[in-house]
Amino acid sequence: LVIDTVIPYQEKILNDEIPGVEKSHALANFRIAAGLEEGEFYGMVFQDSDVAKWLEGVAYALEVRPDPELEERADKVIEIIEKAQQDDGYLDTYYIINGKDKIFTNLKDHHELYCMGHLIEGAVAYYEATGKDKLLKAAARFADYAAAHFGPEEGKCKGYPGHEIAEMALVRLYEVTKEPRYLELSKFFIDERGKRPYYFDKEHPEEVKKGHENDLRYFYNQAHLPVRQQDEAVGHAVRAVYLYSGMADIARLTEDETLYQSCEKLWDSIANEKMYITGG
Repeated sequence: LVIDTVIPYQEKILNDEIPGVEKSHALANFRIAAGLEEGEFYGMVFQDSDVAKWLEGVAYALEVRPDPELEERADKVIEIIEKAQQDDGYLDTYYIINGKDKIFTNLKDHHELYCMGHLIEGAVAYYEATGKDKLLKAAARFADYAAAHFGPEEGKCKGYPGHEIAEMALVRLYEVTKEPRYLELSKFFIDERGKRPYYFDKEHPEEVKKGHENDLRYFYNQAHLPVRQQDEAVGHAVRAVYLYSGMADIARLTEDETLYQSCEKLWDSIANEKMYITGG
């Protein structure tokens, strides 16, 4: 059912081919960014991620059952993504279309690193399923761009994702490419999260109410405390589990016992206190 019905239906959604359904415009955004057609960006700031998730789903489907026709259609989508990528490696259609002067200026809300994370997840899955590395190379170039911008070194941005997934995705990219800077960037995002003064306060000083400057904030983003001080799962559940998965990967690969202990506490919080009987 998923392979034969859902994946083709999603493909039509991405191409705005289902009558009566609000348009996605996700692939159109990539075509516009690539200069293949004229138009304006449409959709949510994270619209790119829908295309990456579809490609990831295709990859898992191809592992279950080879389908040359589906693979060819996916390859054509990947070609559009590759054409949209900027010469410096940047790849987010919202800013490519609307102006690159605001890149990485709203990490809390604008999902660039989230889109990068899903691109990486899709690229790794597609590489593992097909052996084709065109999307993997594109994702790695975007990760290289991010690694040149963020980090502990002097002059680099000390921000981290508002919506997590880059943390776990960068580990997957590292495990495929063996390039250490992807592991280091994931670790940086995890280690920097929740430090005071808050990076998100620097981005959004208007949100900090007078007299409340020292309050804990950003529970929703799991950025209220450094991760090694967190022992309760809070906030947006998807963001949280993406972060905790990345933490577990970093703890495993770097043998970080304190990070591992935090993962155990957060697991216990989810499994014993936060989960509904339905598993939700």
